[in-house]
Amino acid sequence: MKNKGIYIYGIIPNIHSPDMFRSLEKTGVYAIPFQNISAIVSERESIQLDQLDREHLGYLLVHHQKTIEFLMGLGFSMLLPMKLGTIVDSKEEVVKILANGYDLIMSTILKIENLIEIDVVVTWDNFPGLLKEISEHPDILAVKDEVMINNSTLSQIDKVKVGMLVQEKLKEKNTKTELDILNAITPFNIDVKLHEVMNDEMVTNSACLINKNKLDKFEQIIDQLDKEYKGALNFKLVGPLPCYSFYTIELKELDLNQVIQAKNVLELGEETSESEIKKAYLNKAKTLHPDTNLEKADEQNFNISNKAYHTLLDYCSAARQASKEDLISLSNEKMNENLFLVKIKE
Repeated sequence: MKNKGIYIYGIIPNIHSPDMFRSLEKTGVYAIPFQNISAIVSERESIQLDQLDREHLGYLLVHHQKTIEFLMGLGFSMLLPMKLGTIVDSKEEVVKILANGYDLIMSTILKIENLIEIDVVVTWDNFPGLLKEISEHPDILAVKDEVMINNSTLSQIDKVKVGMLVQEKLKEKNTKTELDILNAITPFNIDVKLHEVMNDEMVTNSACLINKNKLDKFEQIIDQLDKEYKGALNFKLVGPLPCYSFYTIELKELDLNQVIQAKNVLELGEETSESEIKKAYLNKAKTLHPDTNLEKADEQNFNISNKAYHTLLDYCSAARQASKEDLISLSNEKMNENLFLVKIKE
């Protein structure tokens, strides 16, 4: 039987009425509050993303996104999404995450207060017709004519050559069209990120970060582009969405045993600082790295020291989020409290 865990969809500010939070009842999700923020969560079986096949990963992604869009539809518009698949063991751990990352989360929520994401997906309306048009490009016709001088039909190699030229011309056309679209909407974007296109028929798959009060103008530009291309392109707008592509909370859960091992590798005491950790690592590196000590070089132990150094840097960041103190405790009791590092992926 799989262990149950707490799945975190995102974090919202506690600016909504009690009735808004009561609207979550019987939806399968609920809020776990801490000071001025709440995590929106549900209970589900623990999962390991790297162990999911493509089908189940796709199902989880759709469920994650639909739940967040459902929450936005209820009125929780200022929602900071959590990375797909974030699951912890208990409600107490959720509170610890909210506490450790509180300052970072609050500052990011303020950034997105008036922002939304609109995904713009553009495809060719008549893709077979476009390929036919490209195949009649003068460069491609010239290649065909050259081959036909000596042969009555195109050989398999000739067909491959022509196919590659068609692909090249199609890529050029898609790139130019995408740039024209992006240039047109740039004045209304704060930022844009290009996602992978699914096939040759897709011109662009772009995430646009825009101010809420510019949404109408943004949509007007899309309508104008649609008219300019006279139906040759299909424009699909997805959103408004939370700022998935621009601000996502990531949780790094540190391993207590690895932190203890790192402390021992760098021979640190019960209390330290980031500068002392760096100094201890550099002293180790001097004796182990072949560039500084050829006679006593030990690549394996150098790599172990390097890993220990970066493990402790992550631990320092997590500890500072939790306590805000310059000195870092490396006692076993304190280390167990500082194993959640909250980051914002931008």
